[in-house]
Amino acid sequence: MAQAETLVEVWRGPILESIHAGHVAVVDETGETVAEWGDPTTAILPRSSCKMVQALPLVTSGAADAAGLSPQRLALACSSHNGAPLHVDHVRSWLSDLSLSERDLRCGSEPSRDKDLRHAMIRDQIVPDQTHNNCSGKHTGFLTLTRHLKAGPAYLALDHPVQQAALEAFEAATGETSPGQGIDGCSAPNFACTLTGLARAMAGFASAGGGDTLSDAKVQLRQAMMAHPDLVAGEGRACTNLMRACEGRAAIKTGAEGVFVAILPERKLGIALKIADGATRAAETAITALLVKFGALDPAHPAAQGLLKVPVTNRRDIVTGYIRPAQTLI
Repeated sequence: MAQAETLVEVWRGPILESIHAGHVAVVDETGETVAEWGDPTTAILPRSSCKMVQALPLVTSGAADAAGLSPQRLALACSSHNGAPLHVDHVRSWLSDLSLSERDLRCGSEPSRDKDLRHAMIRDQIVPDQTHNNCSGKHTGFLTLTRHLKAGPAYLALDHPVQQAALEAFEAATGETSPGQGIDGCSAPNFACTLTGLARAMAGFASAGGGDTLSDAKVQLRQAMMAHPDLVAGEGRACTNLMRACEGRAAIKTGAEGVFVAILPERKLGIALKIADGATRAAETAITALLVKFGALDPAHPAAQGLLKVPVTNRRDIVTGYIRPAQTLI
């Protein structure tokens, strides 16, 4: 990975204790880079940050309309949800409407990320299933497209029509030929691109205004995310809290290993960042600073304040320092 730039600092009292370096690309509606930190030509795996791109064939193919998908279900197709009852119930209902079940998913079982539900399941000796997986909405979207295409059940195979459609959409959105792929935590292929390419894809969502099938799909997906931030992530999550705070000015999505993206329709900008060491704490602070910098988020909003100066506490709840963006991001 090319030379990264310090994006986030961790202070303990007056001492700079740690730094998180990374890369950022900000791209406009023409596909040109308007701001950058580090090396935006760095190739990365976007992980879950690109789920709205993976969901494009679901909409452009006509599968979403044929299945009567609501904005809530489109938001779930783009989600990395908590596995809270809200999310699980939606996914199970969607599967039922497809005459499918949890067994048709191929994302794997995962304990709920909703603390109360997870503890209740442990107490009641309830084993989590695949609907609790944070990617179960994306996979149900894959199954919806699979049924529409009359394709086989192995929808995660690279040569399956669903993944071929996802790759085609990904390369068109990023403006790049993907150099390869890894297998994501949910077992789906995750195609690599540069950070600039990922930001270019987000700028395409930001500048979409309708009028053709692809543009209409981008508008539907970004609007679904902004209208239902609780389904995209969940209570207490940065994606949900920041989208609520932006009040329709941004669609935001995290990805594993320190990736974050933002779609800014008013500015027609796309933002993509990668923290080199994969730290989520740094990615959340960095994306918050960038949302403020590019006018999508009021720095005085409590959600912004909570991530622009994150208290570091000890075991007696004494504040010993703060996590905050580097001066270059402010």
